[in-house]
Amino acid sequence: MLHEILLSLSGQPSPLFTSFEKEESSQNYFPLLSPPEKALLGSVGHLSQLHAQLRERTSRISSSHDSIICRSVSTNIVTVHLGEFQKKILEVERAILSEDSLYVGGYGIVPLSTIVGEFAPWTRRMEWLWEVVQFINPETKETGRSRACTGAALINYLRSELQTGYADIKEMGVQLVTAAETAWMKQLSMWLLYGNLPMYGKGDFFIQEDFDSEEDDTQFRMHMDLLPKFVAEQTAGSILFIGKSLNHIRSKRKTSAGISTAPVTLYQEHIEQLAGLKSPMSSSKLTTAVDWIRLSLSQSTLSTLLPVPKILEMLTLLHDFMLLGRGEFAVALVAHADNRIDDSRRRAAGVRGMAVDGMLIKEGDVMTSLAHAWAELFSLQNEEDPADEELELARELLRLSVSDRKNNRAMTPSHGSSAVAQISRVSFEDLLFPTPTYLTAQVRAPLDLFLSSSDIATYSKIHSYLLGIRRAQIRLGDLWKRTSLRRNHPTPWGPPRSNKPFGQSRLKASRERDNDRTRQMRPIWATASACLFVLSEVGSFFQGEVVHESWQHLSEWIQGSPSARTAPFSSSRPGTATSAKSQRQSRIPSPDRMSSRPTSQAGPTIGRNDPEALTTAHRRHLSVLVQSLFLTDVPFTSALRALLTSVDRFVALVIRLETIQCNMDLETDEGVVDALVDYAHEEREIWHQLRDTHDDVKSGMQELVASLRDIDDHRSGEGLGLTTKPVYGLGGRGNQPHSGTGPGGHYVPRQPAGVDRLLMKLDFGSLRSVGGVPE
Repeated sequence: MLHEILLSLSGQPSPLFTSFEKEESSQNYFPLLSPPEKALLGSVGHLSQLHAQLRERTSRISSSHDSIICRSVSTNIVTVHLGEFQKKILEVERAILSEDSLYVGGYGIVPLSTIVGEFAPWTRRMEWLWEVVQFINPETKETGRSRACTGAALINYLRSELQTGYADIKEMGVQLVTAAETAWMKQLSMWLLYGNLPMYGKGDFFIQEDFDSEEDDTQFRMHMDLLPKFVAEQTAGSILFIGKSLNHIRSKRKTSAGISTAPVTLYQEHIEQLAGLKSPMSSSKLTTAVDWIRLSLSQSTLSTLLPVPKILEMLTLLHDFMLLGRGEFAVALVAHADNRIDDSRRRAAGVRGMAVDGMLIKEGDVMTSLAHAWAELFSLQNEEDPADEELELARELLRLSVSDRKNNRAMTPSHGSSAVAQISRVSFEDLLFPTPTYLTAQVRAPLDLFLSSSDIATYSKIHSYLLGIRRAQIRLGDLWKRTSLRRNHPTPWGPPRSNKPFGQSRLKASRERDNDRTRQMRPIWATASACLFVLSEVGSFFQGEVVHESWQHLSEWIQGSPSARTAPFSSSRPGTATSAKSQRQSRIPSPDRMSSRPTSQAGPTIGRNDPEALTTAHRRHLSVLVQSLFLTDVPFTSALRALLTSVDRFVALVIRLETIQCNMDLETDEGVVDALVDYAHEEREIWHQLRDTHDDVKSGMQELVASLRDIDDHRSGEGLGLTTKPVYGLGGRGNQPHSGTGPGGHYVPRQPAGVDRLLMKLDFGSLRSVGGVPE
């Protein structure tokens, strides 16, 4: 019987315990055993069953599980812990055969309680190991299938199990954690040292290829659910950046000149940094090692691959064109887009009377509008002026295209863009053309290490947003250029014709007609003026206080020394090519000038020259920019979109009214009659639609100002500045450093002035107001 017990404890199937379990209630089975002895055999049978189940389940996990980490832990359970249990069985068997007095009593009797007592501590250990195995590969009772367990979840579970009062369980947990973290570090080493995803189990690694990306180069993204908890999010971003950089260097080494891998001597130092990490892994030590590798890589390879002047050049281009820093670009683009729409409308009206909403804007029309805008900008340059290299680069990189499947899909945030709040789904892309269009920038290598596709998508949304406001301003301002709407045109008859009775009657009739039109147009002009004022103040606040000042703050931080500040309101309007060129020449130093700066003036520029730190700083800047432009506020963006739509219809009706009135004057004064059109009936219809649209514009302004007041009340109630929540530990405007450097040398974005300034301007500009909107 002792032999059968030891065999069953070794994991062999034993008919003793099988029959015992089946006939446990039978009184005739083993009648010589007392109830206490049967209870002792029950505990032995339970331990035997746990051992057999562990063997079977770990064998399945080690051979078929998708996670290498889970396989490593399962193998460690078999080789180490179950191996120690097997050694214990052999020791007890050897002691019994050698008649050791600790186990064998008088007359060669081996007490069953002694055997059970030797294996009693293993019951708790086997039950804990069984819990671990069930966590790795649980099976549901309904289907018998198992759900997958990730390596990160297993590491987090084992690290939490270390908080126990049993010394033996803690020791076993440390061994399993060591096995799991060793397997994870092997995967991490492949990525940190060579930029390669792990060959085996890469589906369980927290960095994976982004197959949704339609770019030519391989893109990577993080899966936060596969990241162990002891890895900080910032450290994970640095890991992603290091591997992406090495992968990019390796993929471009054969095709791009000047790109080479880091020296081999650096790899040995990187290996030593990773080898110095001991399990259980410390989050601070891992962060220190990753930061050391990142700085080493930046100083050796990335310093020549991504120099600071090259990054500043790209950021300046994005600010000047996609954020409308150069005002003439927005004016030219809107003008040529409207010309293409007018041409398409005339062609459609001449063919089949198609409405504007039904017009099909082709890709060629969009590209032609951008090409004409570039040609106009180049024509503004004088022959004496030096070549505008930024304009040449913008023409090469910027593309205006009709919406496609890539632009319609949800934006996939990469690392660091998690701080960028979710942009409102209210679309502004169909304001420039009836068809949604996007202005995007082609990010060439190696700048794709700095700018991701999600960053460019965010810039594209901001551009459509700002351009919609600017376009409404331009179209409303152009109404005052239409002479026939504001004054008598042509000039009324004078002497001698006006001295005759016919001339006097005609002059009287024309004056009455002009007076009636003036009275009718007075509320229209008042509403147009009020709307232009509101949109101008909102656009000036966005363009000057938010976009320009935030960009100045970021560029000064990158350069390391703040430049001279301009007047607070001197740059509230979009700039021009001349002003932008002079500002760029004053604030963007050349590589020679940057290299010749004294260290005392530049300050601690190690972190600022680090491409990963610059990437994080830029995305923090982009995060605050999105929130400061109220793009995350759905009520405000909805009210603004409704107002811009009403303004478009309002302007179109006023222009149509001018055309109809001109044709009516030709019929009345010159006798030019078009028998196919009833202009008097059309005028009445246009006036009816114009009054309705006039009311929509007024209500739209009121809703816009009301949403601004809600934003001001909501954010003032929370005690914050402009953002709805503290960004990277900052709350209001008073606790931000002027230099932009916060704790740890990280960039702290500028917090623009609150919306209360904008509301004060709107209130001050309204002499008679309804809800703060001029009548």
